[in-house]
Amino acid sequence: MSPSQVLPRRPRVVAMGSTEYRIDDYVAEYERTLTLRYAPPCTPLRMQSRADADGVLDAENRDEALQKLPAMVQQHGPIDALVVGVGTAEFEPFDEALLRPLLPGCRIIASASAGYDEFDVAWMTRAGIWFCNTRDAVAEATADMAMFLTLAVVRDAYRAERGARSGTWRDGIVPARDPSGMTMGIVGMGAVGRHLARKAAAFSMRVRYYNRRRLSIDDEAACNAKYTPSLHELLASADVVSINCPLTEETANLISDAEFAAMKPGAFFVNTARGAIVDEAALIDALESGRVARAGLDVFCNEPHINGYFRTSDLVVCTPHVGAVTDEAFRRGERECLENVRACLRTGRPVAPVNEVRADVNGVAGSEG
Repeated sequence: MSPSQVLPRRPRVVAMGSTEYRIDDYVAEYERTLTLRYAPPCTPLRMQSRADADGVLDAENRDEALQKLPAMVQQHGPIDALVVGVGTAEFEPFDEALLRPLLPGCRIIASASAGYDEFDVAWMTRAGIWFCNTRDAVAEATADMAMFLTLAVVRDAYRAERGARSGTWRDGIVPARDPSGMTMGIVGMGAVGRHLARKAAAFSMRVRYYNRRRLSIDDEAACNAKYTPSLHELLASADVVSINCPLTEETANLISDAEFAAMKPGAFFVNTARGAIVDEAALIDALESGRVARAGLDVFCNEPHINGYFRTSDLVVCTPHVGAVTDEAFRRGERECLENVRACLRTGRPVAPVNEVRADVNGVAGSEG
């Protein structure tokens, strides 16, 4: 066969993460045009092409991957797209040190998570790699967790459950609050915030929100939500404050001493976004002073090493960052990642990128923020 007759190489997609919730029918259709293989964590990390014998990167953590990923790429060829699914915490952070071996072949990295603070998006952009998170896949599951924690702290569920389990029954239990008629203050009105607003309205709560951009009148009506132009104004009006914004340089420590001081005395506080958005020392002070009555936390600053106060206080309901950990959220996340990858490999642009990547006038991958 002459060089002109050589068939083009099929794009190669590697996915890291759990395969337990694979959407097999969708993946089967997808594999007719792209080579797709999974790389499950905490077992030998398998990255292979269909044409080659299995290429096994025997890595169970970041340190091993840093050593063995370059050799794997050299042996089995370039990876066009990387899908980072669930269960990949052992490899974080996803930064230049880990990802550089993917250059120059990799065109897109897609994450099944909504938050992306563990990804060095600035480096990817400079390297000419598109990056996508999932915008809708985990939103409703996370909003469900925010509503669950809201009900748990409003109804003082932790102490009630502990009494039932310990045999003390209702000792020390006083009448709790009703969510009906309360004001839910949502900080961050993206997909999660919008789902939460509709759920709060179902419990007859009033909904106010603070966001970088105001929603359209139609969107506000659909969410039954009223815009508040300043964060402190929202905090002063809310009976329950729910954090639903992404972690960025601008939102790190967004909620600290001044913000807790601006809240209603006895307000309730819920965080299902990222731990570092909240100054944990300031939250503890607010709980101890009574400014915050109770807090429901699914995220923490130093996960999985939770501050001992949160683990032992009667005033805190804790869950281990499981807001998006549902079977359907995993499936939706995988589908959204693969849709972004397929669009990028077919058209040069993913469906919903976080960054912007272009080719410069010399045809070499370049980027712009």
